[in-house]
Amino acid sequence: MTMAPDSVRIYEVKRVDVEGAIVIDGFPSVGLVSSIVANYLIDTLEMEQIGIVESPSFPTVSLVRGGNPQHPVRIYAGHPRSDRANRVADKIVAFVSEFHPPPAIIHPLATSILDWVQEQRCSLLVSPEGLVVDKPTTRHGRGESQGRGPRLQDVKIYGVASTRRARELYIEPNMSVFAEGVITGIAGVLLNEGRRRGFDVLTFLAEAQSDYPDARAAAKVIEAINTILLRSPLDAVPLYAEAERIERQLLEIQRRASEKGSGETPAQPASPMYR
Repeated sequence: MTMAPDSVRIYEVKRVDVEGAIVIDGFPSVGLVSSIVANYLIDTLEMEQIGIVESPSFPTVSLVRGGNPQHPVRIYAGHPRSDRANRVADKIVAFVSEFHPPPAIIHPLATSILDWVQEQRCSLLVSPEGLVVDKPTTRHGRGESQGRGPRLQDVKIYGVASTRRARELYIEPNMSVFAEGVITGIAGVLLNEGRRRGFDVLTFLAEAQSDYPDARAAAKVIEAINTILLRSPLDAVPLYAEAERIERQLLEIQRRASEKGSGETPAQPASPMYR
């Protein structure tokens, strides 16, 4: 049966018990923050692929890594590397993609993800985001060294939650509340749906530049996720270095897809990865 252009289906390629898991939204956002965060967790925690998300609106590409074809939207699962009893969950799931979904698919995609998360009895969903700032930057091109630009500790982070419980438990004790503003895309739909359904959705917003991928903003969000939810020890210096490596990898994927996708429609890989 042919799928409608705005339809979304989630297929499990490996059955894994993810009840109680923390779920990460890893679709591209401002500064590629979400994508860098999700890829960092997948690599660091050695998470395994458990599913894919399919839609006719997704790019017609296959990402080949290590000789294995990869779907443009994938689901991974793993376990935090911490033996601390006070961590929020001992399981973690990440939805990840290197490509920005077309606007028409954002709402059905976000609601399908939240449907799956609730069906699997996961505990909460985290949607990392970059918060656009107009601060001057010393960064030039892709060759910035770690010692240039704002320090990791100088990047501000804000939070918003879909429920009062989540706000009081995770946001207010740990960061400034994002009190006024607009959150668009998948994160915005997830927050609205979470509030309507009474399900805990968190958005961590780190100050980011909008005109280039921002590894420091992503590192700040990763630091918050580790401290607040996973509660594992973390050294910020190698964290930033790894986030920057993933940033370069994502940019290379975009470049190659754009070169090969010159004859595609605007919704295909030649479209921007972040906005």
